Amino acid sequence: MDCRELFDRLAAAAVAGDGDALADCFTDDGVYEDYFFGPLTGRQGMRDMLGHFHATADNFRWEFFDAVGDGQRAYARYRFSYDSKAPEAPGVRVAFDGMSCIELEDGRIARYREVFDRGMALVQQNFAPERIAKVLRKHAAALKADPAWADHLPPPAAH
Repeated sequence: MDCRELFDRLAAAAVAGDGDALADCFTDDGVYEDYFFGPLTGRQGMRDMLGHFHATADNFRWEFFDAVGDGQRAYARYRFSYDSKAPEAPGVRVAFDGMSCIELEDGRIARYREVFDRGMALVQQNFAPERIAKVLRKHAAALKADPAWADHLPPPAAH
């Protein structure tokens, strides 16, 4: 299966809320690093994530574009949209674009990662500015705590 087919299967399973079909795209210990919910691992993690997706929104649409890969890693742009069930914005259509990266093992996803503008997605749901700032601060702190970012940050202050 080429990477385009894998991205399409991933999207179809997520849109349908089919946790087993989503998990079938992944290795048994595969990780889905969702930008809203964080990393989820294995079959049960995939089912839990989709349960949360569909509890908080309806009418999903997810399209991937320009997929490229080399058998070990693949990338694609995407457009994602849904109708919010958030109390602040019931029925509001939320739409954003992003980029996905998948690491592959034997034609299945070992790790899925994505990047999109969280703030844009949250503001469309009428979240209060303080709530949006809290979410973004949390993610900024997590990024800065990741050792992979050490060379991009100032050294700790000497006491």
